[in-house]
Amino acid sequence: QVQLVESGGGSVQAGGSLRLSCAASIYSYSTPSMAWFRQAPGKEREGVACLGSYGRTRYTDSVKGRFTISKDTAMNNLYLQMNSLEPEDTDMYYCAADSGTACAMYGGTYNYWGQGTQVTASS
Repeated sequence: QVQLVESGGGSVQAGGSLRLSCAASIYSYSTPSMAWFRQAPGKEREGVACLGSYGRTRYTDSVKGRFTISKDTAMNNLYLQMNSLEPEDTDMYYCAADSGTACAMYGGTYNYWGQGTQVTASS
């Protein structure tokens, strides 16, 4: 069974930084594809960044140059370094994983999800 547990969320002033972590319990010989999504109440879920099995990364346009996705390969732990946070980044952030290889920004691609961690950036 796959378990994903996010941490690192919090409240910061606009312009500040946070680093999200996703502790992944994935028992497999394959390297999963993983991603970060975010969603606010009443809004659609949005793909923030993904990291495919072979190292490909993708970012949604609004976070390019500010956010960096990375992974501890040995442990399959996923990270999201968020710099220059803006009030528009305020959301619940979710970690997702799948046994496939693709770096996908579509939530339906992923079979495993964490419970989320709240990020709030205030002006």
